[in-house]
Amino acid sequence: MIGGLIVGGGSGGGTATVIVRAIGPSLSVNGNPVPGRLADPTLELHDGSGTTIATNDNWKINDQTDESQEAAIRATTIPPTNDLESALVATLAPGNYTAIVRGKNNTTGVGLVEVYNLQ
Repeated sequence: MIGGLIVGGGSGGGTATVIVRAIGPSLSVNGNPVPGRLADPTLELHDGSGTTIATNDNWKINDQTDESQEAAIRATTIPPTNDLESALVATLAPGNYTAIVRGKNNTTGVGLVEVYNLQ
């Protein structure tokens, strides 16, 4: 799944701090699990030229540092509810960005990519 976002423009024109989430295991409707949901989503964030800025698999650990990012994600007040879901917080300069969600080990299913502006 591919989701796009644009930072800047208009009267603001500055950077944006965002949380990007890849949701699958916790997807439900009226308390019932969504059939065929993506069991273990992974997340990639790319800039407008296609360069990978960050990746994540299992939101509590930062893929780039192998250290916990749980406190930073929880501080957004919208952490994923399943440990297998992916998330990252990034401060982005004005430009175009792409979030890519895949199933770990090429699995498939129903997933959701979300981007929230934290500023």
